[in-house]
Amino acid sequence: MIYVTCYFQVHQPNRLRKYSFFDIGHSNFYEDEDKNAAVLRKVAKKCYLPANRLMLELIEKHKGRFRISYCLTGTVLEQMRKYSPETLESFKQLAQTGCVEFLAETYNHSLAFLFSKDEFQRQVRRHMEVIEQEFGQKPRTFRNTELIYNNEVASSVEEMGFSTLIAEGADRILGWRSPNFVYQPEPSAKLKLLLRNYRLSDDIAFRFSNRDWSEWPLTADKFAHWVQDLRGNGETVNLFMDYETFGEHQWEETGIFDFLRNLPERILALPDFGFGTPSEVSRSLAPVAKLDVPDYVSWADVERDLTAWKGNHMQEDALNGVYSLEKPVMETHDTELIEAWRALQTSDHFYYMCTKWFADGDVHRYFNPYDSPYDAYINYQNVLADFERSLKG
Repeated sequence: MIYVTCYFQVHQPNRLRKYSFFDIGHSNFYEDEDKNAAVLRKVAKKCYLPANRLMLELIEKHKGRFRISYCLTGTVLEQMRKYSPETLESFKQLAQTGCVEFLAETYNHSLAFLFSKDEFQRQVRRHMEVIEQEFGQKPRTFRNTELIYNNEVASSVEEMGFSTLIAEGADRILGWRSPNFVYQPEPSAKLKLLLRNYRLSDDIAFRFSNRDWSEWPLTADKFAHWVQDLRGNGETVNLFMDYETFGEHQWEETGIFDFLRNLPERILALPDFGFGTPSEVSRSLAPVAKLDVPDYVSWADVERDLTAWKGNHMQEDALNGVYSLEKPVMETHDTELIEAWRALQTSDHFYYMCTKWFADGDVHRYFNPYDSPYDAYINYQNVLADFERSLKG
């Protein structure tokens, strides 16, 4: 059996309201709830609800042979509870099929691992608890924020009891190897590593509607043929992407839902091909080799490194500022203060400060609610200054 493993990331950040220097000391209300609600409801209407209905239809149509996985961050779960409970209910319906695996990550979609292993573990445990509470599953597979990974991440994840970890199949960590096999991290004894096939994943997530792409239009038949061509050079084809690909990044008018509707049938028609969740693939396949990854890798931008969040002095200053508050925040034992601090850790805040351009510029502009990275930095620092003031009492 050659597995096609589909994993979808579901995340929305808690956006900060416009917070000026003159607000410092006068208002400790930081989030733009109207914006959060509007975006969540828009994406639910365009993506989450129609995509979930289609996924449920496909699972039922193929009698459980179509199997998928999701990771919903704590922030998006909170927003669904507040602004679109029907969306959360639709994910619960998927969970009840027995054909969907829910993964764990940091609750706040944070960069905590890079700054505090203790905070990282606290957020992961909290996320595991909410996934079990909402979907009745204890996660066995982990994905770090933005697929940030190296040997050290693998060691921590294995210590926390996970059996499977997913990461980016970047060329610089694979060399001549293929991402279409199960690997084992160099420092691990049992943990298995699944790597994203970024070419096939990005064909759907980024290139699907690009009329200048030599392969446009992409059909389910064509994509299934590409998957079939991997026979003999792999045991698992890992298609990992943002769930917002369906209906939000790639609008319904592009034909993305028709593509998704037809793909499982085309894959299942291939001899010896089928779908599996990350845990199922991990249980079924043995690692072909150890993989040594001393340097950090992620799934962001063309470099697939950390520069989307730690690429300039503004980002470094903001990150060091918020994580320097860990000890005094935790010593307060004040739930509201701790929650506010964690909300300020969400990786999106630092992504908005990115000054990279050329190949990645359009991507950063699409997701950035600020007029410039400098505006994002100033706004964040104003909020952080007020938070630190509140912390001191």
